[in-house]
Amino acid sequence: MKWNKFRLKTTTQAEDIVSSMLMDLGIQGVEIEDHIPLTQSDKEQMFVDILPEIEPDDGVAYLSFYLEEEDDKEKILADVINGLREMSEYVDVGDCVIEESQTEDVDWVNNWKKYFHQFHVDDILIIPSWEDVKPEDEDKMVIHIDPGTAFGTGMHETTQLCIRQIRKYAKEGTKILDVGCGSGILGMLALKFGAAYSVGTDLDPCAIEATRENMEVNGIRDDQYEVMIGNIIDDKAVQDKVGYECYDIVAANILADVLVQLTPVVVNQLKPGGIYITSGIIDDKEQTVVDAVRAAGLEVLDVTYQGEWVCVTARKPE
Repeated sequence: MKWNKFRLKTTTQAEDIVSSMLMDLGIQGVEIEDHIPLTQSDKEQMFVDILPEIEPDDGVAYLSFYLEEEDDKEKILADVINGLREMSEYVDVGDCVIEESQTEDVDWVNNWKKYFHQFHVDDILIIPSWEDVKPEDEDKMVIHIDPGTAFGTGMHETTQLCIRQIRKYAKEGTKILDVGCGSGILGMLALKFGAAYSVGTDLDPCAIEATRENMEVNGIRDDQYEVMIGNIIDDKAVQDKVGYECYDIVAANILADVLVQLTPVVVNQLKPGGIYITSGIIDDKEQTVVDAVRAAGLEVLDVTYQGEWVCVTARKPE
C-alpha cells in the first residue's frame, strides 16, 4: 500500500500548536523533527546505551504526516493551509512549505530483522529465532533473543560488559534486579548462570512483553522471574514492589546521567555485601559514575572497558 507523505516546515515555537491543529483535522501519527536540546526529564526517560547526537537548535521544525491514497488530500491540505494562515496572526509558524512524496507501507517492527544475526559473547551464542544453531556451536550456551521493539540484543559493548560481570558474580541462589531491562537479556543470562530469581523494571511497555517472550523461548519458568513497568528512581510504589535489601546483584545498563540519580536509590535494594554493576557509560563519564557510586557508600571493585565504553562494578558494605 502506498501513502502520500507531507513534510511541513514550521518553527519549534509553533510545532506543538501546529501538531494539535493537524490532529484536530483528523490527521494521526504526526512525526516531529527538531533540534531542541533534551531536558533532564527527557534524559531520565531514555534508558538507552547512548543519547542521540543533536545539532544546535536552529528554531526550525519539520512535521510529517501521511494520508492514504483514497483520502481527499486537496481538501485536507486546504484545511491545513487555512489553519496555518490563522495561526500566523499570533505565532511565528515559519515558511510553512509543504513537501509531498510517496512511501510504501513498511513493517517497521519486523524490518530490522535483516540486520540482526547470531553472534558470540565469549562462549555464549546469542541467536534470533529465525536462524539455526550451527553444528560447531551446539556445545555452547545458546540464548535465543528477539528484542522486537524493546532495546537489547547483547550486541552493544555496554551489554557485553554487563554480561561478563554478571557471570563473574552470579552464583547459585543469587537474586538479581535489572533496572532498564529492555529485552530481558541480562536477567535471563543471570538465571542461566545459576541465579535463582530475576526482577526487571523498565519504562517501556514493549520491554515487558519482550522480556516475557524471551524468557519463555529460553525455557525460563514464570516462577523464576518478574518484570514490571515503572521508574524506580522516583516512584516509591515501584521501589516498594521491587523490595529493599533483597538483591545480591543490581545491574543497570543505562546512561551515566541516569546512573547518578539511580545509584543512591537502588543502594537500598541491595543486600549488605551485594554487587552493583553499571554500564552504558561513555569513557569521559567514567569518573562521574565512580564518584556517584562512592558517594552512595559503595566500594568500587572493578572498572572494565570495551571500546569507548565503561562498566563500573561496586559492592555495598556488609
